[in-house]
Amino acid sequence: MAQLENASQSISLWLSRIFPDKSDWRRAQGRFFTMLLTPSLILLTLVTLLPIIFLIATSFTSWDLSRPNSLQFIGIDNFKQLLTTDGRFWNSVQVQVKYTFLTVPFQVLIGLTLSIFVKNRVKNTWLAEISRAVFIIPMVIPPIVAGIIWRIMFTPSVSILNFWVTSLGGEKLSWLGNPNLALIALAIANVWEFFPFCFLILYAGLQSLPDEPLEAARVDGASGWQTLRYVTLPMLSPVLSIVILFQLVDSIRTFPLVYIMTDGGPGFVTEPTNYYAFQKAFNYSYIGYSSSMIAIMLIFTLILTYFILRTIRWNRGTQQ
Repeated sequence: MAQLENASQSISLWLSRIFPDKSDWRRAQGRFFTMLLTPSLILLTLVTLLPIIFLIATSFTSWDLSRPNSLQFIGIDNFKQLLTTDGRFWNSVQVQVKYTFLTVPFQVLIGLTLSIFVKNRVKNTWLAEISRAVFIIPMVIPPIVAGIIWRIMFTPSVSILNFWVTSLGGEKLSWLGNPNLALIALAIANVWEFFPFCFLILYAGLQSLPDEPLEAARVDGASGWQTLRYVTLPMLSPVLSIVILFQLVDSIRTFPLVYIMTDGGPGFVTEPTNYYAFQKAFNYSYIGYSSSMIAIMLIFTLILTYFILRTIRWNRGTQQ
């Protein structure tokens, strides 16, 4: 950051020497910075905006890779079929909702609990660094590798979880083959993999909170729980909202764990919407129909993001 600030100051000084008049200098500075940003903006447009436009355009077609000359405009027929007659789509929506409720609350709760514990209980700086390094291990493991690890963990013949269950007198469980347990197994793997992200962001947020309100609460005789509920959490609410937003979006776009661990089964009990769209596009070649599903997910995600960001702004306004 210091190097960037020094470079910015050097550029501003150079421009001020070339353009003694302040208004000319401001215009030249704006043009120069725009020129520096242009390559990044072009790249961002190419890798984000153009694929989204292509996706939306494709969703209004009957494009089927198995049929030549099938790329024809059909209006909103894909969306009508999707929303009215496709029971598998609505099942995938239900799976997605269940999956989100089984993962996001636990990710945030575990991350918040660990961040508060490390901040308040781990006073040794070296030990705190070790704790952070240990907690982020699941997050830095590639999702495919994490999926393989947990598939082995849930395989009845070699599962250490089943070893513990049988040691306590229970029977071996077919985690990934049982319709009642498969989604829970996926949720456990997802929580294990992504709670470190919540921990890191919330720990950084706790570190940035001012000490004066906390000290005032202690002086007034507030207990640890009262301080957490009425002082710490309200001040941390913007960061907490951002973490919840990120984890909600991440739960919607989940794919590697489903692909590796269950392939959407048994039946369709672990098939979220994006995995159903993947199946339609690459197993059945229905590109247009699959695009309509992703377009609906995109719209829903944007609406969800808008309301959460609006809530964050409202909270900031009331706090100020």
